[in-house]
Parts: sequence; structure tokens; C-alpha cells
Amino acid sequence: MTATMTALFGGAAPQWQTRQIPVPEPGPGQVLVRARAVSLNNADVQQLDSSFAPATGKKTEYLAGYEFAGDIAATGPGADSVHIGDRVMGTTQGAFAQYVLADHRHVMPIPESLGHDEACALPTGLLTEHGALTRARFRTGQSVLITGATSSIGLTGVQTAKALGASLVIATTRSKAKEALLKKAGADTVIVTDGPDLTQAALDATGGEGVDVVLDHVGGQTFANCLPATRVDGHVVNIGRLDGPQSTIDLDALSYRHLHVRGVSFGFGRPEALGRVVAAAVDDVMPAVADGRIRPVIDSVHAFDQAHEAADRMRGHQAHGKIILTVP
Repeated sequence: MTATMTALFGGAAPQWQTRQIPVPEPGPGQVLVRARAVSLNNADVQQLDSSFAPATGKKTEYLAGYEFAGDIAATGPGADSVHIGDRVMGTTQGAFAQYVLADHRHVMPIPESLGHDEACALPTGLLTEHGALTRARFRTGQSVLITGATSSIGLTGVQTAKALGASLVIATTRSKAKEALLKKAGADTVIVTDGPDLTQAALDATGGEGVDVVLDHVGGQTFANCLPATRVDGHVVNIGRLDGPQSTIDLDALSYRHLHVRGVSFGFGRPEALGRVVAAAVDDVMPAVADGRIRPVIDSVHAFDQAHEAADRMRGHQAHGKIILTVP
């Protein structure tokens, strides 16, 4: 193992900057992963854009990235769940580097059927969507409405719900052109939200009863429209806020339907809690990843030193699926 590594830093310029820094050593409970591929999330570009503001002089430098796949290069004391050489995918802060430090509870084995490029695109989506379904007490045979389903996380949610036995998956998109993408991912019904009313369309698709579970990635008034589209005693889980964090809801829809409403955010502030989410996902959905029922939708693959192109593509909302960087 070399003493230094290449890593991408934000906060010093409008785009990520390549630097040579020392290879870290894993501490207690940590693993060191030789990353082979990493993937972008919306949060990566949002953090990059907010960390550098030349007009105000703001510069907050940081090691970028959250999602990776590679091979275990070293383990710290107590990291007994993995072994050197194991292929793993996972999530941690500071993932855009040749060597990545992570909590051993936050990595998952890569099935033989997946390459590193595909594997690095899965952790965030798998953990978020399976975690949200778990919070909603999802059971086989229930119906699921997924808003903003053409996002990379939403597409994983469609596949995950089907793999876990959803009887009906309804997916929303703003673009008629993306209807085929959602059908291919496994959606039974697609609602184009610039057309029919979301609430009525969901009720029509469920015989007037509403869906059992909502996974909402949009927020704003879409979240409000999901409440009357949910059946009595159903569950609504807010995951994302693409349309903003503010929503004006109808309390009658909430109360008369006896709805269970939750919000989720599986960050790094509670390592033990995230570890439990990872362990549950490995048990419940990794078999579906291994046999191909769950596969990431890859938009494009870029070289590590062309990360600015990847960031620009995400800023422009051009991507249909995950954007990947290969690690040299």
C-alpha cells in the first residue's frame, strides 16, 4: 500500500480539486477500503456549491463524497465482520478517494453478479428505500406509491418494493418521456404529475381506497396531496424534499384516515442506528440484488479527473440514474 492517495476536495474552488494526501489508518471498528468506483448524489453537488462563495469569501474545505465500492485493504481492532480482500460497497463521509475509511457496520458485501461500477450506485438507494419501507411497516401484498420515482433513489425504491412483494407499485414523474423508464424498473402504474391530479389518479388506481404506503421524495405540496391518496391506517414516509420543505396539509385527511406519518434521514450522526439499517437491508434485499431483481440504473461513467463533468451533469438535472466516477 502506498503512503499517499488521490482524493477530491471541495470548498476551495467552484469544482472539486484533486489532491495528494496521506492514506489513513483504520481505527477501532473501522475498515480501510481501496475504492474502485464512487457515485454522486444530489447532496454532493449541493455541498460543493454551498461550500465555496467567492462573493462572501466563504471557503469550507472538505473531503468529498458519500458512496463507494471497492476491496477491504485493512481493518482496525474490532472490525470482525469483514476480511482483507472482501469486495464491499458502503456509505461514509469522505468517499471520493483511492482509500476510504468507514465504520465496518456501514459496508455491505458485493454479490458476485455485480461489478464495482454497479455496486457503488446502490448503498444510498438501498438503505434509504428499504429503511423507509421498514418504518412504514410494509408487508408483502401491500400497495406502494413512490413520488419523484425517476430519481436514482426512487428507481431503487420501485425495484425494492416489487422485490419485497408489493402487489401494486404506483410511480410518479413530471415527464411523460420517462414513463417507459419507470415501467422497465417495475412500476405497475405511472402518474405523470403535469397531467391528472395526483390524489385522484392514485385513488383511481386503487379502487378508491388509496395506497397502503407512500414513499415521498418530493415534499412540498406533493406531500400534502399524498395524504388523501393513502388508505385508512396507511403510512406516509417523507424521504426527500425536491420541491422544498414547506407543505400545507389538510388535517382532515390526516385525522379521518388515521394516517401514520414519518420522516426519515439515515445520516452519519448515529452510527449504531445506521448500522442496524445496513444489517436489515443485507438480510432482506441483498438476495434480490444478487439475482438481478434490484439493479442500479446507471446514467454515465466518468474518469476521476473529470469529476467536474459529472457534477455539471447532475446540476443540469440531465441524469437518468446514477452518475459514477471510476477511481484510478
